[in-house]
Amino acid sequence: MDTAWLNIVWFDLFVTIITGYLITDGFDLGAGILHPFLAKNDQERRVSLNSIGPVWDGNEVWLVLGGGALFAAFPLVYASLFSGFYTAMMLVLLVLILRTVAIEFRSKRPSARWRTTWDIVFFASSLGIALLLGVAFGNIMQGVPLDAQGNIRISLISLLNPFALLVGVTTVFMLATHGAIYLSMKTEGEHLVRIKRWIPRLMIIFFVLNTGVVAATVFTHDLIAERYLAQPLWVIFPALALASVILAGWMVNRAHYFIAFLLSSAMIAGLLFSAAIGLYPYLLVSTLDPAYSQTIFNASSEANTLTVMLIIAVIGMPFVLLYTAGVYYIFRGRVQLGPSSY
Repeated sequence: MDTAWLNIVWFDLFVTIITGYLITDGFDLGAGILHPFLAKNDQERRVSLNSIGPVWDGNEVWLVLGGGALFAAFPLVYASLFSGFYTAMMLVLLVLILRTVAIEFRSKRPSARWRTTWDIVFFASSLGIALLLGVAFGNIMQGVPLDAQGNIRISLISLLNPFALLVGVTTVFMLATHGAIYLSMKTEGEHLVRIKRWIPRLMIIFFVLNTGVVAATVFTHDLIAERYLAQPLWVIFPALALASVILAGWMVNRAHYFIAFLLSSAMIAGLLFSAAIGLYPYLLVSTLDPAYSQTIFNASSEANTLTVMLIIAVIGMPFVLLYTAGVYYIFRGRVQLGPSSY
């Protein structure tokens, strides 16, 4: 019996989970990246923090789900990736912890110096997470030195190559744009006016950087270019991303902030699926020998494992989605500061 469909389903599910993480945790990372620039006083900084306060920790559940899905469905990739990128992963974990501490500790004392210190940590850790995740994804896109035993032997300095850094910086501006659009739903007054001025600037910078990533990918990574040349219909996903970012800016100008946020989310989804389609069926491309590359077929769990895990996912995912939707519905609308606010 052909079970290849299970591998494809799990690949799609994994990409969907990572997309969910970048959409949800992406906007609060973006809010952190913009924290020193959009909020000009303590009141506005508290509004920014409280706009993500009820949801930021729940958003990170998607990252845990992504790691669990990768471990369950594609254990060889999980082993290679987490060992080869060990230093980078530890840095991500460190800045995740620092960001959590900054959010929780900032409001513990009224001292201006105390709050400024944690504001800086919040900004730096948010920037660091976005940059590191983008750099990691850039390296996955261009391929890694994966040997026959599944080992990736690469230093942290080698990970910081020009293409990966370009993807990293692009990711920073993508999430900053997404975060600014989210903040437009949560703020008012001069704070909102300032955010609306920043959104077009961020979009332009992101568009230029993303164009650079696309050009570099087409001209230097034959695998992805050949995929789209062979099946040009898939260009609908990058086209969706482009249309979404343009329409999102238009919706912000017309004060339709929620629609703009949905379009910004569609932009992220379009970009992630564009990259996934370009790489399919590869998960890790070896730059040493194409035969060493890990695909969704040669690096997956047994069919029985994939089947059982799929049943669990079908049962469990609706609860995650319902919980997430419920939290966002309860805390909808503009931020109103209270005694228990950050």
